[in-house]
Amino acid sequence: MSGVIVTDPPKADVKDVEALAGYGVATVHEAMGRTGLLGTRPRPVQQGVRVAGTAVTVLSWPGDNLMIHAAVEQCGEGDILVVTTTSPSTDGMFGELFATALKRRGVRGVIIDAGVRDTAELREMGFPAWSAAVSAQGTVKATGGSVNVPVVIGGQVIRPGDVILADDDGVVVVPREDARRAAEASEARENKEAASRAAFLEGQLGLDRYGLRTTLERLGVRYQSYDEYVRDGAGS
Repeated sequence: MSGVIVTDPPKADVKDVEALAGYGVATVHEAMGRTGLLGTRPRPVQQGVRVAGTAVTVLSWPGDNLMIHAAVEQCGEGDILVVTTTSPSTDGMFGELFATALKRRGVRGVIIDAGVRDTAELREMGFPAWSAAVSAQGTVKATGGSVNVPVVIGGQVIRPGDVILADDDGVVVVPREDARRAAEASEARENKEAASRAAFLEGQLGLDRYGLRTTLERLGVRYQSYDEYVRDGAGS
């Protein structure tokens, strides 16, 4: 497998990235029309952490972390390393030493559709990681791959410079040219949710706030007392 290392790709505007950093993955995903979520495989090795940054992408051979070494050189302040493999892998391709080098360069975290190891050390040093697996299985450095090319995780295309947002709920990608629109839509959604939260604290029901009683009626869902329910034989 040959490959390419692309240098200086375009990136989302820093201000737009920082604006998105104020919102959770679920909010951004919903605000974008339920798009961009990288599925359920990337899970955090820590809790209570949210990061946002621009993607530096890596396409590696399974069980081979050579191209992660190559990608470190391409990483800088505010980036998030995003790694996937040419076929499914759970090997521990990323650990404490990579995190040390990346943290020195201002990288905010790693998303890897394979395995990580040294998870206790990653938590202790405060380097966030989301991975498909945790494995002590080591890797080799023998096969070419690519850096800063489009990759696919969970059915979502991630290009270098796209915005990555990750928290306890998962990981979402925002195309770099849509970052500002996504931030504005996320703000609007959060304001709407704040209004609903206040209403629920006052005792309002979601059935009424969202007009769902007419939906139930349209779907043929009816209210029935327990006695009626038993009399009709449904409760026997």
